[in-house]
Amino acid sequence: MFLSVFDLFKLGVGPSSSHTMGPMVAGARFLDALRLQPFRAHGLRASLHGSLAFTGKGHATDRATILGLAGFIPASMDRDAAEAALARNRETRLLEPQGLAPLVFDPDRDLRFDYDHTLPGHANGMTLSAVDAQGDVIFHQIYYSIGGGFVMTDQELADKAGAVRTDATSSVPYPFASAAEMLAMAQTSGKSIARMKEANELCFRSQPDLHAGLDRIWGAMRDCMDRGLATDGILPGGLNVRRRAKAIHEKLLAERGLNMTAPHVINDWMSTYAMAVNEENAAGGQVVTAPTNGAAGTVPAVIRYWLDHVPGASERLLPDFLLTAAAVGGLIKHNASISGAECGCQAEVGSAAAMAAAGLAAVLGGTPQQVENAAEIALEHHLGMTCDPVRGLVQVPCIERNGLGAIKAVAAASLALRGDGSHIVPLDAAIETMRQTGRDMSDKYKETSLGGLAVNVPNC
Repeated sequence: MFLSVFDLFKLGVGPSSSHTMGPMVAGARFLDALRLQPFRAHGLRASLHGSLAFTGKGHATDRATILGLAGFIPASMDRDAAEAALARNRETRLLEPQGLAPLVFDPDRDLRFDYDHTLPGHANGMTLSAVDAQGDVIFHQIYYSIGGGFVMTDQELADKAGAVRTDATSSVPYPFASAAEMLAMAQTSGKSIARMKEANELCFRSQPDLHAGLDRIWGAMRDCMDRGLATDGILPGGLNVRRRAKAIHEKLLAERGLNMTAPHVINDWMSTYAMAVNEENAAGGQVVTAPTNGAAGTVPAVIRYWLDHVPGASERLLPDFLLTAAAVGGLIKHNASISGAECGCQAEVGSAAAMAAAGLAAVLGGTPQQVENAAEIALEHHLGMTCDPVRGLVQVPCIERNGLGAIKAVAAASLALRGDGSHIVPLDAAIETMRQTGRDMSDKYKETSLGGLAVNVPNC
């Protein structure tokens, strides 16, 4: 199984990779397909299903769908241009994607939140249609937003093809599809997980391009965190959640160097770094999926902790951190899920914590066995975690949850490095348990806001 590091870590916009980025990508893909049709469409329609319907308004899925059908994509979206396009649509009820005639799209009529019908392929389903002047559908396509900004058509999902490359079709030197295979290849080759992952990546890009891309990823993570640490105020959405990262960070800076600071305060640093990212995400800012938007704060928080607080840390080793983390994230996505709508938050923050623990263990000198152990510990102790965002917003409990994910990741890496890599529960077993737990979990606890904190915390 091959999944690129840039598939796991990619630029996007908040607040959700599956509810915001996915629908935007689906809209852009639909336009590409529409441009190839021999007829001229008059208008567009969109229908959102499952989790996209239940928490779509809180996750800004309606805005994302409109922007996707207007031709915007997450990685390059200009916020001012996007706001202007939304304003024009409100005024004219038209969308003007490049290469197509203006298309009628009235969100009040043509954008439907279907709470009654879940599409069969995935909890995050949507149907996009083109209509003629009489309103008859002349072209339509079903898309599934499967987590992390990945989108597949119904046919691609059925064929298990499309959005990700597999080693059946991609020749890479280390085609591991499980943690057991990864460890066996590491033992045979004498290479670290990062070096094997790098060798696989170099089949598709040059080494300078790979490292430049990794630098861009960390730069975007760092910039997002810095914005969050410098910004206060109230987050949008109606819950009146106050940004806390800036104030906590300022207090931590003021306390730095005091002799009486308790050792556990380091947890506050990690939480604050993660919260800064996820406050930016909740505000619709630019983030890096890691592996999703809802879990975007955990990996960068652990990197920042390592660089700023661990003696001997160096950005020279950042590629090893990200490549190792991506190797673990790819295994989880391939064998289970990174989608909260499919498997709950164990698939989002749990996956992020496993990735961060693996990356940290690697740059701290861990063996492949210790790295695999670190990832397993982190994932194991997120098993069963529900996704129950209050009012469907990626704010409560999502923002704090990233901070606790970072703390667990560091603890998991440290614990693994105290051992020799041998342990009872293999990472593959933890991944499979997560998949089974997600399958058995009630839909109330999988990003629908129909259970858990979402119904037990006042929404106003």
